[in-house]
Amino acid sequence: MKLKTLFLSLSLLLFLSCTNRSNDVDKDYAGIVNPFIGTDFTGNTYPGAQAPFGMVQLSPDNGLPGWDRIAGYYYPDSTIAGFSHTHLSGTGAGDLYDISFMPVTLPYKKAEEPLGIHSKFTHDKEEASAGYYKVHLTDYNIWVELTATERTGIQRYTFPGGEAAVILNLRKAMNWDATDDTYIEVVDSVTIKGYRFSNGWAKGQKVYFVSRFSKPFASVQLDTLPIIRENQPDGTSYIAQFNYTTTPGEQIEVATSLSGVSMEGAMNNLLAEVPTNDFDKYLAYTKKLWNSELGKININGGSKDDQVNFYTALYHSMLAPTIYSDVDGSYYGPDGNIHKTDGGINYSTFSLWDTYRASHPLFTYTQPERVNDMVKSFLAFYDQNGRLPVWNFYGYETDMMIGYHSVPVIVDAYLKGIGNFDAEKALEACVATANIDSYRGIKQYKELGYIPFNQEDEHNAENWSLSKTLEYAFDDYCIAVMAQQMGKTDIAKEFYKRSENYRNVFNKENGFMQPKDSKGNFQKNFSPDEYTEYICESNGWQYLWSVQHNINDLIDLMGGKQRFEQKLDSMFTYNPTADEDLPIFSTGMIGQYAHGNEPSHHVIYLYNAVDAPEKTQYYISKVMNELYRNTPDGLCGNEDCGQMSAWYIFSAMGFYPVNPIGGVYELGAPLFPELKLKLANGKTLTILAPNVSKENIYVNGITIDGKPYDKTQITHDQIMNGATIVFDMQSEPKSK
Repeated sequence: MKLKTLFLSLSLLLFLSCTNRSNDVDKDYAGIVNPFIGTDFTGNTYPGAQAPFGMVQLSPDNGLPGWDRIAGYYYPDSTIAGFSHTHLSGTGAGDLYDISFMPVTLPYKKAEEPLGIHSKFTHDKEEASAGYYKVHLTDYNIWVELTATERTGIQRYTFPGGEAAVILNLRKAMNWDATDDTYIEVVDSVTIKGYRFSNGWAKGQKVYFVSRFSKPFASVQLDTLPIIRENQPDGTSYIAQFNYTTTPGEQIEVATSLSGVSMEGAMNNLLAEVPTNDFDKYLAYTKKLWNSELGKININGGSKDDQVNFYTALYHSMLAPTIYSDVDGSYYGPDGNIHKTDGGINYSTFSLWDTYRASHPLFTYTQPERVNDMVKSFLAFYDQNGRLPVWNFYGYETDMMIGYHSVPVIVDAYLKGIGNFDAEKALEACVATANIDSYRGIKQYKELGYIPFNQEDEHNAENWSLSKTLEYAFDDYCIAVMAQQMGKTDIAKEFYKRSENYRNVFNKENGFMQPKDSKGNFQKNFSPDEYTEYICESNGWQYLWSVQHNINDLIDLMGGKQRFEQKLDSMFTYNPTADEDLPIFSTGMIGQYAHGNEPSHHVIYLYNAVDAPEKTQYYISKVMNELYRNTPDGLCGNEDCGQMSAWYIFSAMGFYPVNPIGGVYELGAPLFPELKLKLANGKTLTILAPNVSKENIYVNGITIDGKPYDKTQITHDQIMNGATIVFDMQSEPKSK
């Protein structure tokens, strides 16, 4: 053992001395990012420009509706019909696309609606990196460049000369979005202001804007039409055309700031963030922001594609949640009123059913200050809406998906000592949200210990009774842990009991979680293979493991470790039939495991609990190497506001939060020979695997701070103390 440790130490020293490291301070992380990853297949990402967590997502729109174009852009398309300032990253919801500009030469090219004014483009004249996008509009010979600060999008158009125009279309709407009312006012020869109100996934969405052109327009044409509802005019739709005579190579910049509060708020944002016309200056600013954020994790070694995949994943993890408050802290609340932060930032766009699993735990290491503000944003939403958010954006609760997963985000931050939010109020908000009897079956859940499948919930079109029971049980566990930590023993006792409700839907006869009716009878003719209305975007195989807070008890329910391992094996080897018509969310399939959807994300790591870590290592490596690729179709499922990417980031580091609030991380197999995570306390977590490769995917031994380590978990404290973890990798599983 001593000789083995000495050999590993000498190999490590040789590796460190021979590794050719660039100075990570000067490293262009932003340039490594490939924003086109996920723009094809089901990723639903956009390639445009955004600052980290920015309010503005300035990106091209192909101009046609459809599920493939939910992010506005779909890589196989060949048209661009505008560059709009708001987009959702990797969701299944088609909304936003606000404040859309399109530069043209005259006469412009127009097709029948819904495409309208557009241009062809080709990918060989298109490029993108973190905070930057560039494309050539073939039909007009115009180059378009995009960048963005936190609340402002900056466009630069390079014209071929001759008569040209910039068109601002506030009338157009796509997918779930519908235009309610718009307004454009010319302030002076280079400045306009206005708003676009819409109804879609976000009801009553309000986006105010101010735009400044770098060159006075020669003339302006305003086209208005009434918006008709129930045979009556109700609102106005605007399209504006700003006309120019240009010289060959002439460049015109357009800077547009957004606000959810007012046109005055948008003007203040513009003056604070982009006071002058200087595209290159703001591009450099945003690139610096991205390099600072991406540089918090420095990797060395691995293939070029692996590095691109990693930094693109880290980039994707910081596109949401999004800044929602203006520079003065003002924001529009769900109560329809204007509010102001206490000096921090109000955030929106919380895809919590997805992101509570890995995105938010990742933020506790890379973004602790933002975590504090995000929790405060939850508490403000609670004050203004009467409950914590489920899936909110633009001051509206969409109620998409299930659970009350603000709770684990709050509790994780509290247990890790992050921020200065009011813990008493936070616990109050968690308890109150978990006790709204009229909301999505909570009354039945409390009375029966589960949600019956035969009682429709008037507040939600989908039933999803089994999934709700399991999701609520986890959230209740989180409340119990926080209450216990705060000395609230009565609350802790109540919610610990509720956290065991998963037991009430476990059928020992077949070894699956199974829907029950209101009389306590399991659903007849249940098949775990089927996708039914009782299970949220998954089947019985995929939701079986949703007891992240008590895996040991789940093992006991299944009959012990051996049976549990056999069931896991079946999960990964029981393949759907070739002719089976799988739903759109069942992608990235390995047997019944669906990496393209979030309920499966922790399952690979459960082999650690039954003393089979080599299987965890095998499947982690398989997913990282096969289901994340440096191609437009390189994501096997919806990016879901960063969760798909956060799984990859944690897994590439070599550990993952199976229980997102547990303070314990399951070890897997790292992807890179060297990785350093810079922590906010000034320390650095170092992960070393000198001999890792596509073949050497198994862990033979681990040392932490030079001492042999035989556990399959590490703790939050070890991470925050800046441990050095060394993995000895080999091509075969470690002999037992």
